[in-house]
Amino acid sequence: MCGIVGYIGSKDVSEVIVDGLRRLEYRGYDSAGIAVVKDGKIEIRRSPGKLRNLEGILAREPLAGHYGIGHTRWATHGRPSEENAHPHRDGTGKVVVIHNGIIENYIELKRELAAAGCRFITETDTEVFAHLVSVIQAKDPKLSLGDAVRRGLARIRGNNSLLVISADVPGTIVAARNGSPLIVGLGENENFLASDIPAILQHTRKVIFLDDGDVAVVTKDSVSVTDVAGAPRPAAPQTITWDPILAEKGGYRHFMLKEIHEQPRAIRDTLYGRIWLDRGVVDLDPMEVTDADFKAATKVNIVACGTSWHAALAAKFMIERLAKIPVEVDYGSEYRYRDPVVTPQTLHVFVTQSGETLDTIASLREAKARGAKCIAICNVTGSMATRESHGTIYTHAGPEIGVASTKAFTTQLVALYLLALHIARLRGALAEAAVREHVQALTHLPAQLEQVLHCEPQVEELAKKFHHVSDFLYLGRGINYPIALEGALKLKEISYIHAEGYPAGEMKHGPIALIDENMPVVSLAVRDSVYEKMVSNIEEAKARGGIVIAVTSEGNDMLDGKADHVLRVPVASEFTTPILLAVPLQLLAYHIALLRGCDVDQPRNLAKSVTVE
Repeated sequence: MCGIVGYIGSKDVSEVIVDGLRRLEYRGYDSAGIAVVKDGKIEIRRSPGKLRNLEGILAREPLAGHYGIGHTRWATHGRPSEENAHPHRDGTGKVVVIHNGIIENYIELKRELAAAGCRFITETDTEVFAHLVSVIQAKDPKLSLGDAVRRGLARIRGNNSLLVISADVPGTIVAARNGSPLIVGLGENENFLASDIPAILQHTRKVIFLDDGDVAVVTKDSVSVTDVAGAPRPAAPQTITWDPILAEKGGYRHFMLKEIHEQPRAIRDTLYGRIWLDRGVVDLDPMEVTDADFKAATKVNIVACGTSWHAALAAKFMIERLAKIPVEVDYGSEYRYRDPVVTPQTLHVFVTQSGETLDTIASLREAKARGAKCIAICNVTGSMATRESHGTIYTHAGPEIGVASTKAFTTQLVALYLLALHIARLRGALAEAAVREHVQALTHLPAQLEQVLHCEPQVEELAKKFHHVSDFLYLGRGINYPIALEGALKLKEISYIHAEGYPAGEMKHGPIALIDENMPVVSLAVRDSVYEKMVSNIEEAKARGGIVIAVTSEGNDMLDGKADHVLRVPVASEFTTPILLAVPLQLLAYHIALLRGCDVDQPRNLAKSVTVE
């Protein structure tokens, strides 16, 4: 959530920071601000609302300086306003802070600081830290800014990341991470700080990913990383392989639409170097989880949140069917609170696009503490999930800017399918010839996705018919039930239409009461082992007056007289079909949201990476 950008160097500071914040707009925010240091003075500009409001202020009141920090805020403490927007100052105006996350004990600290004479002017928890650092410095003027920040960090609780500057300490930005992502970008005679890669990708691909507990003191020529106690911590730079062009719209109206159309390429990249058709082998990235660990596993736990949870639910069908091993799927927000039973033979898989989702990371740590082997399915190199797990299967989707996940979801499905095949082969549940058949199906998938994208004009016409409705019902069975859940989530996320996803067989146990002549019912009815049952569910919906939009396989005309509208996807295997089905549902959500005038890439109240509980 929120965006953090810092810069120190010779470029136009305001331009670098505002441009970086613009590239982080997808994370969700309700106000923005910037602080710039010049000649020992700190000047601040802030505004509620979108970044363009701040840009308007900067056009009237420019800021020029040597270094600075900027922030887009998503309100947790205090309403969105200029006063509550970051950056925040101490009472002298010399210490300035920007902050993602929550300071959980800010009330008791605020009382303590107020008793010491500090005067607070905002409703935020962030302002507390600015005063705290200032008071620490006043008590011990010989302290460096880095040491003052470290002492302040020892007093606060919660998951957060922050940047601190001081007018009395020229040419220095102090950064700290504890649970909320933060990176340092390395340049020549300049350095960058950000909460996510796209903010600085056009300037540098060489980055240091800060770990929880890290404090970095950054100048234009150096970066020093320590732990909270001040002990040096080696921090090896990594090179980001994303092409900066991938983070641009490339002529598309929205990032979401671009990312929907990137799925054939993204899936090719996820498969590249991992499947060998002639050998019937799936090669995963090197990891600490050994072949013996996979063979010894008696159960798989998959943990995820939101869209990633839907991918995990589909993976349950894949792994149980192919590897013949039981699978349990948990929400990250629930896993660690239910006192899970974990044995050394329980393999854990954590699915997260960003690798920074707080609930998923906390669950990973809980599982590791109980002795589990942990694998991450992730899109971001160097993220926390990849560093703390025993191995990672990268999805290679490239940067996903739209808040509503599309290509990250389908590449997660592919990565989980590869994992299922790998486990199945090692455990002897699938022979080489059978693995080869599955690999063959995967090789066809990118071209089939390109075919599916040709249905967009038909989907646009459907959107024109249904963008005014208030409710949708999505139905699926078996492995396609999670796709129905995902279709409903996409629609509610970006169009704000109420939508429910259900296993079709459960419809008669309650949801059927909702169906009337105004209710569109999106039914996933491809020719599979439950096709006839799905047709029966469609007939039940029609008998109650429902408007059926069926998504079925090419060549199947049996639904033409039963459904009001039919979309078709190529005939594919049982485990690649769900990936194809997801795309028309993404397009439907996009075009309905577009017609309703919604902000497709930045839907209200949502953030791309959820880094608070």
